[in-house]
Amino acid sequence: MTRSNLEKLLNRLSELSIAVFGDFFLDRYFVIESALAERSVETGLTAHQVVGRRLTPGAAGTVVSNLKALGVGEVICIGAIGVDGEGYELKNALRRVGAAYNNWLLESENIVTPCYTKPMLRENGKERELERIDIKNRMPLPVDIEDELINRLEAVIPNVNGVVIADQVQERNCGMVTDRVRGRLGELAQEYPQKVFFADSRLRIGEFRNVITKPNMFEAVNAIRGNARTDAVGGIKEFTLEEAQDCGKKLNLLTRRDVYMTAQEQGIYIFGENQIHVPAMRVEGEIDPVGAGDSCAAGIVSALCAGASPEEAAFLGNLVASITVKKIGETGTASPEEILARFEEIK
Repeated sequence: MTRSNLEKLLNRLSELSIAVFGDFFLDRYFVIESALAERSVETGLTAHQVVGRRLTPGAAGTVVSNLKALGVGEVICIGAIGVDGEGYELKNALRRVGAAYNNWLLESENIVTPCYTKPMLRENGKERELERIDIKNRMPLPVDIEDELINRLEAVIPNVNGVVIADQVQERNCGMVTDRVRGRLGELAQEYPQKVFFADSRLRIGEFRNVITKPNMFEAVNAIRGNARTDAVGGIKEFTLEEAQDCGKKLNLLTRRDVYMTAQEQGIYIFGENQIHVPAMRVEGEIDPVGAGDSCAAGIVSALCAGASPEEAAFLGNLVASITVKKIGETGTASPEEILARFEEIK
């Protein structure tokens, strides 16, 4: 990748239209100032004092934010949210990043808007995340919502360059990517072979067919062997890199499309007609990996939709992630200016 080629690639992104389908969350950050803590008169417990808050699109919304930051011309949000305060704030957050959600993002009183509430304790000028509070739908997605989501997908696909599928909810059939919707997406990918279909899934990456997938090593091993285990920070794994690569190859045979397996500091391995390794960029100092997978996905998808080769797409994905992991305490994004500056650093 030369700087000239990278600039040409980035310049093409404004011409693209990409749909993001899946689980849209609200990420709600509360900044707590430790020095202002009070003791509750009623309970005797600590009353933490919030001095700031940040409301951003999460899960599928993180991909949306990254695509818009990269300069993608139109990003369409397809999913369902509740008629509630979190849904109101999520729509505002999507509007702020410039995403298209009117007529595409379904609102229903039969579900709640998923939300990750993240208390951030500020001490000595630095923030660290405390225990998170989650709001999720824990009942199966209503059939009428499922029907309407499929209708909206069928309507949007002829008019976009690609579709990103963000499967965040771990409870089966309780998010937007139900078994039935996943099956229809596989059919649509066959009906529109010229379109980029790209899936990222926490638990069910091995159940997609005919779409490009982006598992990390643990997800690839789980998809094939079902026995990968890691601790809270990814420090324990019961497989080798070679075993993960073998699972990536088998996943490619299963899904029948390219697999982009992220491998932490090793970069990305692409399994398709050939196996390709695209090394990661070295990052110094403190990092925050939250959202790095979504920023990497945005880089890969936008590049593929713009006509880049698989290697070039993985390179851009690695480059974007190397920027966002340096943005501590936030699900960061990367602008074209930041990307070009980072390219000069690593060149």
